[in-house]
Amino acid sequence: MQFIKGNHPARWVVPLIIIVLSALAFWQSTQFDRVPPILKRGMQPEDFPQIIIALIIFLAVLLLIKDTDEAPEKMTGKVWPSMALMIAFALVIEIDLFLGLGVFSFLLCLLWGEKRVKALLLVGIVVPLIVFFFFDQVFEIRFPKGILTNLWYG
Repeated sequence: MQFIKGNHPARWVVPLIIIVLSALAFWQSTQFDRVPPILKRGMQPEDFPQIIIALIIFLAVLLLIKDTDEAPEKMTGKVWPSMALMIAFALVIEIDLFLGLGVFSFLLCLLWGEKRVKALLLVGIVVPLIVFFFFDQVFEIRFPKGILTNLWYG
C-alpha cells in the first residue's frame, strides 16, 4: 500500500483539509436538538448529515491511500462553464429545487460530452425523481415549495 506518495503538497494537504473540515462539521451536527422519542418519525436531525460527513471522510482517506498522481492536472476548458452551471443551478433552485437539479444534471452531462439521449434523460429526469420520492417517502422530508413540488404537495 502506498501512502502519501508524491512531492506535490496538494497530494496530502487537500484531503487533510477535507477531513478536518468534515470532522468540524460532524462535531457541529452533534449540537442539533434531539427530537423527543414520542415525536420521532424516522431519523434524528443529525443522522443524515453525519452519514454524509462520514462518507466524505472515508473518501478523503481513500484518496490519501489510493491516489498516486504526482501533480494535479491543469484545468480543462470545461471547468469555467461547469462553474457557470453551478451558479445557474443556484439561481434556478429559487424557482424549484428539482427543476434546478434536473436541468443542472442534464446540462452538465451534455457539457462533459454525453451524447446518448437515454443517459441524458436518465440523469436529468429519472434520477431527480428517484431522489425526490426517496427523501419524500422514506425519510419523510418535505421539500420547499416550487413549480414541480407544488404538483406533488398540492
